[in-house]
Amino acid sequence: MPDIVLTTLNAKYIHAAFGLRYLMANLGELKPSAAIAEFDINQRPLDIAEALLAREPKILGFGVYIWNVTETTEVIAAIKRVRPEVIVILGGPEVSYETESQAIVALADYVITGEADLKFAEVCRQLLTGEKPATKIMAAPLPEFSKLELPYDLYTEQDIAHRVIYVEASRGCPFTCEFCLSSLDIPVRQVPLDKMLAALQRLLDRGVKNFKFVDRTFNLNLNVSRAFLQFFLDRYQPGLFFHFEMIPDRLPEALRELIAKFPPGALQFEVGIQSFNDEVCELISRRQDLGRLEDNFHFLRSSTGVHIHADLIVGLPGETIESFGAGFDRLIALGPQEIQVGILKRLRGTPIIRHDAEWQMRYNAYPPYEILQNKFIDFATMQRMRRFAKYWDLVGNSGNFVETTPLIWKDASPFAAFLRWSDWLFAQIRRTDTIALARLAELLFQYLTTESHLEPKLVAETLWRDWQRGGRTEKPEFLRAHLPATEEDRSSKRRLSGLKRQGRHLPRSV
Repeated sequence: MPDIVLTTLNAKYIHAAFGLRYLMANLGELKPSAAIAEFDINQRPLDIAEALLAREPKILGFGVYIWNVTETTEVIAAIKRVRPEVIVILGGPEVSYETESQAIVALADYVITGEADLKFAEVCRQLLTGEKPATKIMAAPLPEFSKLELPYDLYTEQDIAHRVIYVEASRGCPFTCEFCLSSLDIPVRQVPLDKMLAALQRLLDRGVKNFKFVDRTFNLNLNVSRAFLQFFLDRYQPGLFFHFEMIPDRLPEALRELIAKFPPGALQFEVGIQSFNDEVCELISRRQDLGRLEDNFHFLRSSTGVHIHADLIVGLPGETIESFGAGFDRLIALGPQEIQVGILKRLRGTPIIRHDAEWQMRYNAYPPYEILQNKFIDFATMQRMRRFAKYWDLVGNSGNFVETTPLIWKDASPFAAFLRWSDWLFAQIRRTDTIALARLAELLFQYLTTESHLEPKLVAETLWRDWQRGGRTEKPEFLRAHLPATEEDRSSKRRLSGLKRQGRHLPRSV
C-alpha cells in the first residue's frame, strides 16, 4: 500500500489531472511509495472516500479547484470522521487564497499555496520522518523549471487512448486582467525548450494525437512559439490536433507563415477577447489592440484552416447588456467557429473585488462564484444571459446547426435575435439541459417558421442539411411534409406501418 496518495476529482473522466502528475514526477525518492488516484465529480463522495481509505495511505494530497471544492470537502469530511489519523494536505488554486474562510481548509491538516511541485515532496519528507511542519498554511516559492522533472512519461496508455493530454510550455502571464488568476503569476517562465521538445517527441512516439497546451499566452515569445509550431509541422500526420491559447492581437508575420502551412482542422486557437468595450477593458486592466485583433481574425479565417474558439464574458464591471451585445455582434462578424459566452466568476485571490462597491457586484457565495447581478445588469437579466450562454452552446457551438443558426438573426442583430430565441425556447421547455437533439431541432423549426416567419421549405432544407452533416440519415418526421419524398422515406413509412399492424396483435401488457 502506498504511503502517499495523490488525488483529485476531475470535472470529467477525460480530463487527466495534470497537476497530480507534476507532483508525482517530483517526489524524488518518495515516488515508489506514492500513487495517483483520480475520480470525477459525478461519483458519490462516500464511494470516493471508501476507495481512498482502502489504499491505507498515511498522507492524502488533494488537488482543489473551483469545480470540485464542494464535493472534495464532503470527501475529506467523511475521511476525517472515519480515519482522523490520515494526514490530509491540500493544494491548488481554490485553496491558495482566502484560506482563513474556507471549510475545506478547516478540515485539512496542511495547505500548500501556490505551485507545490517541489514543496509537496518536502512536506511529505518531513511528515514521514515524524517531523511536523511549523505552520498549517505553507506558501510554495515559484519553482524554477530547470529544477522540475516533467510529468509526461506518467501518462498511461489508458490516458493516451481515452483522455485529454495536457502539456505546458510556460507558466505565468504578463498581463494583469483582474478576473484571472494568471495575472497574479508574474513573470512568465519557460520550460527549457530542448527538454520540452524531447518530452513531446516521446508522446508522439507513444501515439498521442491530441495535445492541449495550457499556457495562457502561447504566442508571447515568438521564438518559442515558432519552435513548437515547426516541431509539430515537421512531424505532422493526419489525425494530429493541437490546441493553443493565444494572445488575440499578437500574430506577427513569422508566425502567420507557419500557421498557414498546417492543414485544416490541425490547429485550434482559444482566443480570449472577453470584451470589445475599451472602457471596460481599462477598468479591469486588460490591454488589447482591437484593430490588430480583427486583422488577425481576418487572416486566420481567410488564409488558414485554424479552428477559432473565442471567449466573451458577461457581467464585467461597466459592461451593459447593450455593450456586450454590440461586442457579440462584432465577434460574430469576425467568424470564429465557436464563441464561449462565459459568466464572470469571482475567483479567490483576484483583484476584481476592488470593483464590488462602485459597480455593485454581487456574486454567488457558492462555487463557481458566478456574478448574480451588478449595477447595470439585474438578477433577472443575468439569468436570461445564463440561459443565452447555455442555448448558444447547444445551437451555435455544437456544430449541429451550422447553416441554421444564422437564420435566427437573418437581417437583424445576432445578439438581440438570439436572445429572443433564447427567451422563447425557455418559455417552451423551462430548462437548459437534457434536451434531445431531435426535440431541439423541431423547436428551432417551429420558432423560425412561426415567430420569425421564415418560409418553411427554406428552414426545412437548411435543417436537413445540418442534420445530415452529423452523419444522420433518418429524416425527422417534422421535416417530411416540407421536403421532397424519397424512396427511403417511402420504405420507412412502410416499415412503420407494418410495426403498427403487428402492434395490434401484441398482448395488452406489452
